Amino acid sequence: MATTNYVVSGMTCGHCTNAVTEEVSAIPGVTSVNVVLDNGAMTVESDDAIDLVKITEAVSEAGDYTVVPA
Repeated sequence: MATTNYVVSGMTCGHCTNAVTEEVSAIPGVTSVNVVLDNGAMTVESDDAIDLVKITEAVSEAGDYTVVPA
């Protein structure tokens, strides 16, 4: 099991956090996603480490957001 923390920028509402959560959760191997609107914190739990490119693509698919490792 791997736990990785990120910071997502550009989210402004609950819909944003739901969209990011939904897209990142769809990545194969991801078991849990927790996104906090106030500070942009995102914690991803997965079976194995997930490539940052996959995380970035999923967050971009959710909307006009950026993500960086925390």
